[in-house]
Amino acid sequence: MTTDMTRKATAMHTETTLIDGEWSALDARRRVTAPGTGETVGTVCWGSADDARRAADAAARAFDAWASLPGRQRADILLRAAELLRERTDEIAPILAAEAGKRLPEAVGELGFSAEYIRWFAEEVRRPQGSVFSQEDGARRHLSTRRAAGVVVSLTSWNFPCSLQARKLAPALAAGCPVVVRVSERAPLAVTELIRAFSDAGVPAGVLGLVHGPSREITDALLEHPAVRVVTFTGSTSVGRAIMAKASERVVRPLLELGGDAGFVVFDDADIDQAVEAAVLAKTRNTGQSCVGANRFLVQAGVHDEFVAKLARRLDAMSIGDGLAEPTPDLGPMIDAKGVQAVNDIVADAVARGAVEATTPRDVPETGHFVRPMLFTDVPDDARLAREEVFGPVAGVFRFDTEDEAVSQANSTEMGLASYVFSRDASRCWRVADRLEAGIVGINDPLPSVAFAPMGGVKQSGLGREGSALGLDEFTEPKYLAWRV
Repeated sequence: MTTDMTRKATAMHTETTLIDGEWSALDARRRVTAPGTGETVGTVCWGSADDARRAADAAARAFDAWASLPGRQRADILLRAAELLRERTDEIAPILAAEAGKRLPEAVGELGFSAEYIRWFAEEVRRPQGSVFSQEDGARRHLSTRRAAGVVVSLTSWNFPCSLQARKLAPALAAGCPVVVRVSERAPLAVTELIRAFSDAGVPAGVLGLVHGPSREITDALLEHPAVRVVTFTGSTSVGRAIMAKASERVVRPLLELGGDAGFVVFDDADIDQAVEAAVLAKTRNTGQSCVGANRFLVQAGVHDEFVAKLARRLDAMSIGDGLAEPTPDLGPMIDAKGVQAVNDIVADAVARGAVEATTPRDVPETGHFVRPMLFTDVPDDARLAREEVFGPVAGVFRFDTEDEAVSQANSTEMGLASYVFSRDASRCWRVADRLEAGIVGINDPLPSVAFAPMGGVKQSGLGREGSALGLDEFTEPKYLAWRV
């Protein structure tokens, strides 16, 4: 990292707690370090359950006025927040890259995607909400309206800290819900600046709160608060289950985007060069730390060897380094030493069970948390590499013969967030996509997510949808009106 980049990647503010419209710097603080260099990026105020309750109290007081505000006025505030985020990208992106270990272009792209989510929901909330039903009785009229659900708790992970929050905050605020936020302590600084953009755009006092602190303590305090009606969480399935169990105590609605185990299916009629380039992007984006990332490459026998050889060469050619280094590397660091160990354990298990590496061993930078990209063949079905989500740049390739086998292998997981299909046969693409047990299917497309389409999973990958009009509905309650005239 250059001296100039180090300077740019320093936290912008020391006041990182937002309660009832006031930014403050608490006495207790927690240091945030860059996984690529070990350098300090900044610190965040370390709050408590009492701080979380105060933020929820303020949100409860602000609810009626915010929910009653015309959608157009809420939309104007969100549009201004999106504009501020775009204006501040050059300042925020190096912080995001440093604290989350992202390549700088990926950090810039994430902030742009965040702004797009905010803008889209600002536009969506101006459309009519509700329905008028067909008349069956001349003496009555039937219609439904939608009303903000109440105070929302938003909890997010470190891998895409800004875009994960943006696609929760934007629809919740657009719908008229106040929100209290807790983000991962591993990458809290850039998302704090995202929330500052909302605050500076004119979100009223109490409508948006931010408290950093111990995850279990903060979460429990918020879910126990009587005003909280919705909890939205992105993270692991195990933590999602715990949040869902806690939410059930008060019948708080859970909106959960959880783990993935995406099958990346390549048929023998696919454009193999296109599929390989897509595989690189789907597997190594954010150093493989993505819930929708390709996790298992399922390749038809006729092109298996060609695909493996070409993908291994591409992975071997990737440069590895800190995301703020110049020139920008192809692959950045893992988030921390624990992440590195988790990936290495899965690799060791696969090798011990007979998996064969197709990539070439090489050294990684000594400073920072790095894993080289690895590709394996001959992976037995009982290996962890065949059964578990690998949150890193490592994958196995699995051979299949028939379309039915491909679908069966892709669906042989308790997860169902994303899947990918590569083929030049349009009929086959439709058939396979329809049979895949996944909430998102990329057809010849390694990056299917857009703000205007629903994102979410089936089976153990979550509940509900983010993005699209469905994402707005998650934060509202329908009310049916029967009117006798």
